[in-house]
Amino acid sequence: MKRLFSGIQPSGNLHLGNYLGAIKQWLVLQDEYEAMFCVVDMHAITAPQDPAELRRKTIEIAKIYLASGIDPEKSTLFVQSHVSGHAELGWILNTIATMGELGRMTQFKNKSQKSGIDTSAVGLFDYPVLMAADILLYDTAVVPVGDDQKQHVELTRDLALRFNSRFGETFVVPEPLIQREGARIMGLDDPTKKMSKSAASEYNYIALSDDADTIRRKVKKAVTDSGSEIVYADDKPALKNLINIYTLLSGKKVDEVEAMYQGKGYGDFKADLAEVIVGFLVPFQERMAAISDDEMLAVLRTGAEKANALAKEKIESVYGKVGFVR
Repeated sequence: MKRLFSGIQPSGNLHLGNYLGAIKQWLVLQDEYEAMFCVVDMHAITAPQDPAELRRKTIEIAKIYLASGIDPEKSTLFVQSHVSGHAELGWILNTIATMGELGRMTQFKNKSQKSGIDTSAVGLFDYPVLMAADILLYDTAVVPVGDDQKQHVELTRDLALRFNSRFGETFVVPEPLIQREGARIMGLDDPTKKMSKSAASEYNYIALSDDADTIRRKVKKAVTDSGSEIVYADDKPALKNLINIYTLLSGKKVDEVEAMYQGKGYGDFKADLAEVIVGFLVPFQERMAAISDDEMLAVLRTGAEKANALAKEKIESVYGKVGFVR
């Protein structure tokens, strides 16, 4: 089986868009690939984090993986900082990455606009190299990403090819696995931008931790398009987004949803959508609450042992290629 790598940062409020856009896809992929699923805590500190909150969020994200159905018997589940090879390979790749490549990264441009380039952390500028190390460390063949992360996988490919050309065949050159359009979940308050765990307004997202009343309130306030007909159309981006959520959680097809709401308005549809979300999240939250911290840490310890075995072998190869005395 080809190897797959993906991860989520333990920062902000993980939301329905993260689940539908990433984790839900992973449940299928873990049967098709040798999957490595990581909590990327080293990436999280490219922005300031409260240490206690970072520790809490790291365990929370790992529990979300398990509660969602990621099976540690099929997949390797671990925390990034538990494997020193990520930082070690990141430094090696820094020596072949260029300032020009990193300066062209769209996400850095967007994020650095808030505080200005001169005061942005070097880690924020450089984190695509660490992301490349995450991927190349495990001979990853496939990386599931959204369109906004494809640029980073392209950088990873370039670095792998450059290293292989300079030092001999060392890294597998990975391919991006672009997720289908229906899994791109947009903000409830702005259907032109992705649902974001760092959004200024809580009405942008449905957090995986939201209770039933909060979910109903947020869905009721979700923006809608002009008109009242429940149709799935590009000229109704807000409604299209809400129908995507409905279909992905209920298993119904778009035409079934349209047929269900013929002659009905947005109020009926949004009320039912809220109950579909509640019906998914309440059992999910119960499964998550049943996982103890000790149980979660045991799973992460086992995953780190498996990941470290692979990482150490790759680091030894890389160090030998660049000329370090072993």
